[in-house]
Amino acid sequence: MKENQYALFFDIDGTLVSFKTHEIPPSTILALTQAKANGSRVYIATGRPPIIITNLGAIEHLIDGYITTNGALCFVGDEIVSCQPIDKEDVMTCVEDSKAKGYSLIVVGRKDVAVLDPSGDVDRIFRQMLAVKNLDKASPLDVVLEQDILQMTPFFPADYESELMARMPKCVSGRWHPEFTDITANGADKGKGILAIARHEGFDPSRTIAFGDGGNDTSMILQAGIGIAMGNAIADLKRQSDFVTTSVDDDGVLHALRHFEVI
Repeated sequence: MKENQYALFFDIDGTLVSFKTHEIPPSTILALTQAKANGSRVYIATGRPPIIITNLGAIEHLIDGYITTNGALCFVGDEIVSCQPIDKEDVMTCVEDSKAKGYSLIVVGRKDVAVLDPSGDVDRIFRQMLAVKNLDKASPLDVVLEQDILQMTPFFPADYESELMARMPKCVSGRWHPEFTDITANGADKGKGILAIARHEGFDPSRTIAFGDGGNDTSMILQAGIGIAMGNAIADLKRQSDFVTTSVDDDGVLHALRHFEVI
């Protein structure tokens, strides 16, 4: 890569897409278009599974590859770069705990997604607050449990998280919202996803820039050559980043790419 060319990795919610408008700001579309024209590559790094990545239409043609489900499934085109399923015992620990405690749970399989929503939190947060689409295409839990499970999203506050995770020793939690967290296998996070994509694509991991705003972005902010926290990011991510840009709604991506002379 030339001096101003990088592999750029972007979280979706709160980084590329505004929590306020549920859209990609025009300045971000402009910035990514210019970065691609200058020879940089554009990758997505999200906690969302592929079935609910439905809000990137304006930049879809610019995307070179995807880190999804917080690094559990990475792909470029039709080629799987990395797949890290959760241990079956840990899966059942979470499913049974959800049923016993009555909290909502999304179970992400290799092909399908199951939604258990006794509390109504999935509908309230994912559908109404985050405008997530395609959850109406969810499958029965028993069908999904026959597949490799890539991610589980339980809806409970942070103070219960450590209690459950102590019973799921082969998993890691990546919280990016106060009311739910994303659980993946220990070998899966966005930082490891960057390394997997770099090996596949043949670029130096030091020539990467990662953009994020939540706790599940920490691994890639630390792994990337340059880690950038959005102005609307949580305080801990800002402390660990190399640079804090403005918020997603205040041209944060454009500002950072100009600052580092990518565009």
